[in-house]
Amino acid sequence: QVQLVESGGRLVQVGGSLRLSCAASGRTFSNYAMAWFRQAPGKGKEREFVAAVNTRSSHYDYADSVKGRFTISRDDAKNTVYLQMHSLRPEDTAVYYCAASSVGYSHNWTFYNYWGQGTQVTVSS
Repeated sequence: QVQLVESGGRLVQVGGSLRLSCAASGRTFSNYAMAWFRQAPGKGKEREFVAAVNTRSSHYDYADSVKGRFTISRDDAKNTVYLQMHSLRPEDTAVYYCAASSVGYSHNWTFYNYWGQGTQVTVSS
């Protein structure tokens, strides 16, 4: 079992920056690929892929909508994955979730079996 706790979400103005954190506990964090997803209001159950980082930071992947604005990183010594967000837009408003997988990563949210509780990011114009 891996327990994940996100933090850092808040209200921010358009064009602003924010850094989300996801602290992990339980199994060996370095063995897990980590990803960020988001769920916008009124979009049902489906979660949108944002970014992922593989084990040992061997590979990074981003959704087209956030490329060049968001950066995912991990600190295995701190059991934490981060999402640095710049140039925030109203359409980035969502609940952001981190997820973990021991078998690589995927853009499909149903691939993951470990999730945090989410942190709300609201971008105000």
